[in-house]
Amino acid sequence: MKRLHRNHDDSDPSLSDLENTRIVSKDLNIKCVPSLKLLMAFFLLSLTLFSVLFSLSLVLRDPPSDSVPQHPSPTTTTTVFQLKQTEQGLNNDSSDSVMLHKDKLLGGLLADSFDEVSCLSRYHSVMYRSGVNGLSDNPSSYLTSSLRTYEILHKKCGPYTESYNKTVEDLRSGRLSESSDCKYVVWISYSGLGNRILTLASAFLYALLTNRVLLVDPGVDMIDLFCEPFPDVSWFLPPDFPINSQLHDFDQNSAQCYGKMLKNESLTSSTLPSSVYLHLVHDYDDQDKLFFCDEEQRFLQKVPWLVMRTDNYFIPSLFLIPDFEQELSDLFPNKETVFHFLGRYLFHPTNRVWGLVARYYEAYLAKADERVGIQIRVFDIGTGPFQHVLDQIIACTLKENLLPDVGRTKDIISSSGKPKSKAVLMTSLSSGYFEKVRDMYWEYPTLTGEIVGIYQPSHEEHQQSEKQMHNQKAWAEMYLLSLTDNLVTSSWSTFGYVAQGLGGLKPWILYKPENETAPDPPCRRAMSMEPCFHAPPFYDCKAKRGTDTGELVPHVRHCEDMSWGLKLVGNHV
Repeated sequence: MKRLHRNHDDSDPSLSDLENTRIVSKDLNIKCVPSLKLLMAFFLLSLTLFSVLFSLSLVLRDPPSDSVPQHPSPTTTTTVFQLKQTEQGLNNDSSDSVMLHKDKLLGGLLADSFDEVSCLSRYHSVMYRSGVNGLSDNPSSYLTSSLRTYEILHKKCGPYTESYNKTVEDLRSGRLSESSDCKYVVWISYSGLGNRILTLASAFLYALLTNRVLLVDPGVDMIDLFCEPFPDVSWFLPPDFPINSQLHDFDQNSAQCYGKMLKNESLTSSTLPSSVYLHLVHDYDDQDKLFFCDEEQRFLQKVPWLVMRTDNYFIPSLFLIPDFEQELSDLFPNKETVFHFLGRYLFHPTNRVWGLVARYYEAYLAKADERVGIQIRVFDIGTGPFQHVLDQIIACTLKENLLPDVGRTKDIISSSGKPKSKAVLMTSLSSGYFEKVRDMYWEYPTLTGEIVGIYQPSHEEHQQSEKQMHNQKAWAEMYLLSLTDNLVTSSWSTFGYVAQGLGGLKPWILYKPENETAPDPPCRRAMSMEPCFHAPPFYDCKAKRGTDTGELVPHVRHCEDMSWGLKLVGNHV
């Protein structure tokens, strides 16, 4: 992106004009005879000139209100972006830059109380997105107000505050404190990066609904991937937390597991535990799934510490809990924006990751007229690339007019004027699909005359969730995909869900191939930008019997890519 420097001319434009006035006056005095009539004319002329020059000087000193504001409002920033960048972000020494006005607080979604340099992506990412605030919709005033209220609670109850220390001491001793006004949900770092992002957003919304403070198990790399989202006090669980050593040992057979307690009927109002483990992983059983019932939520509300492990984006089922229904409706009038807003609020790449994003975007994507993202996740056993997957990708992008077809019998196709350019960002563990598509657009001209560039940042060959740099690249690629104009994703992939949600994009979803055959049709447009809950409960808590939870309310439907999954859809669907 280029920036035009704004030049402030501090010289007074009236000086040269006043000098001219002196010359005019002198000439008049030489040529005029001492006559009362001529003297009066001279006086009137001088008075008129002075009035014009005075007005002109005021206009030049004070630009009209629709020009660049001298003092931006608290929610508007003049953000400067450079083409030259360092690993830590943007370099302010470049002379080739552009100055743009954007709403850095995303319509009130973000707090204006962070050190900008420590996390460049928080306020700078808006410059890489369309629209004033870079969002697909405006957050409700109730949501922004609730986030500010949560930040106050987090500051009061977060790690090493007086309230936290007291509650932790009660946890350590096994006492149940009735006086503490701080309750917590602890999120255990578990599963791949895409799953972690989706489940962390789910845990935060649950904390927001139940007036709890969210504390995050940092795992092996969370601190290296994400900036702190809340002002003043960290969201990361301190290393001296009393049950840190037990977090990754919790499972369905643990004595603290809520599902097991329900199964054993060991819970009573007189034996309220100080902490409970919530097992919400894909293999959870019927007792664990009672978490999504009103009656159990009322009991859990009394427990100071809830420890949660999940690999599911369980937000759609929160919308089926009657006690949360009105609150969720007020927070998200448009139901398909839940992860879009929560993701843009919570997940800001660290400067190290943001450097990967910004450098790649400026080098390969920024100058294109249109950006297309293609996210490929193959679940087939064997070594790719697979021809049927390549055929499916090409069939989808051509059928949906996302990419132009090529003339295989022609050497060149001329076009009048400057041809339109498309930058295609492909992400895959394999480089094979990228190479095949790249070669197609290199070897043959497009029928439309468009120029198509194909790019792939990395090809790790297989998922390596335990490696720090692997996850930094994965996070950067999710974010880059979210910056595209149109997106194609793979069925069942949480990697794609994160990209579409952050970008506010309704992707074209590639159907999952069967029997090594490209599906026909190859893809379909998603109903909404929301992720899919892969393992929802099918239980009517009130009737205490099984039911199809995708048919209970109009805004919770079955997913396009997983028939038994649930997803949120907008009011228009």
